[in-house]
Amino acid sequence: MSLTTDDVNKIAYLARLGINAKDTASYTENLSDMLKLVEQMSSIDTDNVTPMAHPLDTIQRLRPDKIIEDNQRDHFQSIAPQTEEGLYLVPKVLD
Repeated sequence: MSLTTDDVNKIAYLARLGINAKDTASYTENLSDMLKLVEQMSSIDTDNVTPMAHPLDTIQRLRPDKIIEDNQRDHFQSIAPQTEEGLYLVPKVLD
């Protein structure tokens, strides 16, 4: 698909972009090239291609799920200004 200078001017107007008249030809060429690339990519048969979650097909290194700190909830609750049934009470912000 090739764009015309009128198409580029209309796109620029809709996107509220100010384009110099002397740059319109280069924008037309660049946008047309991008659309041709998209057309090329759309024409490729991808029926037998398995979707990937990551382009490098790598595996995330995860650390073992171990408890590394003591539970200090009771300590933090004891020094909090206000608590109720294990919850922290805070001042109302919205009416």
